[in-house]
Amino acid sequence: MIITLKDGSTKEYDQAMSVLDIAKDISEGLARVACAGEVDGELVDLRTVVDKDCNLNILTFESEGGAWAFHHTTSHIMAQAIKRLYPGVKLAIGPSVADGFYYDVDSETPLTAEDLVKIEAEMKKIVKEALPITRFTKSREEAIAYFKEKEEPYKVELIEDLPEDAEISFYQQGEFVDLCAGPHLMSTKPIKAFKLTSLAGAYWRGSEKNKMLTRIYGTSFTKKADLEEYLNRMEEAKKRDHRKLGKELGLFMMREEGPGFPFFLPKGMVLKNTLLDYWREIHRKNGYVEISTPIMLSRHLWETSGHWDHYKENMYTTVIDDTDFAIKPMNCPGGILVYQSEPRSYRDLPLRMGELGLVHRHEKSGQLHGLMRVRCFTQDDAHIFMMPEQIRDEIKGVARLIDEVYQLFGFKYHVELSTRPEDSMGSDEDWEMATEALRGALDDLGLPYVVNEGDGAFYGPKIDFHLEDSIGRTWQCGTIQLDFQLPQRFELEYTGADGEKHRPIMIHRVVYGSVERFIGILIEHFAGAFPTWLAPVQVKVLPISDKYADYGKKVLDALHEAGIRAEMDTRSEKIGYKIREAQGQKIPYMLIAGAKEEEAGLVSVRSRFAGDEGQRSLEQFIADIKEEIASRVNRPVTVETKENK
Repeated sequence: MIITLKDGSTKEYDQAMSVLDIAKDISEGLARVACAGEVDGELVDLRTVVDKDCNLNILTFESEGGAWAFHHTTSHIMAQAIKRLYPGVKLAIGPSVADGFYYDVDSETPLTAEDLVKIEAEMKKIVKEALPITRFTKSREEAIAYFKEKEEPYKVELIEDLPEDAEISFYQQGEFVDLCAGPHLMSTKPIKAFKLTSLAGAYWRGSEKNKMLTRIYGTSFTKKADLEEYLNRMEEAKKRDHRKLGKELGLFMMREEGPGFPFFLPKGMVLKNTLLDYWREIHRKNGYVEISTPIMLSRHLWETSGHWDHYKENMYTTVIDDTDFAIKPMNCPGGILVYQSEPRSYRDLPLRMGELGLVHRHEKSGQLHGLMRVRCFTQDDAHIFMMPEQIRDEIKGVARLIDEVYQLFGFKYHVELSTRPEDSMGSDEDWEMATEALRGALDDLGLPYVVNEGDGAFYGPKIDFHLEDSIGRTWQCGTIQLDFQLPQRFELEYTGADGEKHRPIMIHRVVYGSVERFIGILIEHFAGAFPTWLAPVQVKVLPISDKYADYGKKVLDALHEAGIRAEMDTRSEKIGYKIREAQGQKIPYMLIAGAKEEEAGLVSVRSRFAGDEGQRSLEQFIADIKEEIASRVNRPVTVETKENK
């Protein structure tokens, strides 16, 4: 058999070989760090026997699949430690997740942070024991009987829900046996660096109708240094948590009366409206018109669009005058009705229609997370209707627009092209044309991209923009989706140069994505210390004492007159206290007003960026800050101060 490796080289064997043995044949060093394999694109165990020609990739921890096997093995070590310490605990599931793993357990006595310390200690013992990990299978009946005997009801339920012909595999390390599809490492020995990070509640199988279990999260690495770096990054993320900062800075709130429905407070509304003003400005410059469509539309529309059949469980519905209505989860059908409102000609195309539309989607309560996962949000949609020959240029225009926005906020990003999924609609010709148009546009722009085979929407291929924040986390925000299905479903037309009727092609695209979520990302990206143009309060006027309140008010009025967002601290507190308070609120500029300043008609400037900037005339300060705001610069920090630590 011939094995083709990732670099294109080949290995030939006259007998079946395990993935691990092939790795050893390539290099003993590679075999030592191997975590899993990939055979013809499928993630497999190192124990997997290869007996025919194939493409083989040996996966280390540095790869997604290798890290997955590493983390999954750690979750089993944790489960083994739990069963050793608390034999009565029932095990549910323990998968790998991004950056780690978790295990859901059912414990009569709630587990606490103190228990995590004990579990970690036992895990270290299991790693030291260097237990070999073996795989075996059982018949369906044997598997059910085994877990019934072990009194593991969740495992029994999982097996009973498997297809009749499913292979039921088990992994064993020492005395511990678990139901698992794998893959896993060869032993517990390589798991040198790990940490249990948190406890949370989780409904069994994600359903609120089921029992609440305890979810234990953790992470693991091959090196202690990498673990420490990760934990430091997580500590920094906690400090930047938008929920914490949103409360401290008076930006937004959540209430039990509206779970998943955010309340924006006055300062939060300034931030939101500033973002929307910028959005409107750049879209006008790029030839978009703005529309607004109703928040609620009839069932008939959603049936035509396909949402009623495919998305109804995520939609809020009601009945008006004996007719079913749905609150919109997406803006696209409303945009289509606007397109249909008058005859269209090829001369009208491309037609770029933007909408800052409020949409509602039913999210499970356990999935809600601050502004990142909500039940209502503003989507900065735009729908572009065009002729086939315009696709490439329009894609490039959208990509440039997204790039301009992300550059402004200081985000790095990478691009992914997602192609036709299995459950797609439309002809092969349409898909080929659309995919090549997206690919060609990216190539023209010189944008590097990764291809995600089969990850497109059911109605067309798409480009996703994954931005990276200041501490290295990635967020999927911008997207460009080609759609030739909805124009067909709604029978959209335009009159071509030939006088005949033709079908337009449609682009769905967002830049921010969800405005609320984007605000959450920005809060964490800047740690609440927004650039001056974006800051809800740009200047804080600080009179040294009540004696200088009148001069402070004169300064404040001048700032307001110039259109600068300013406040004055009128409290009878010492100036040092007022400065510290303003620093805590992450105000870009403080203007201190005292005797010297009033006499000379000046202000003492203190900034988040450079600390004490000395005295300046008020007129000069206003001119400088107006220029900074107008250019939307993110002024660099040149001196470390309490304001910017």
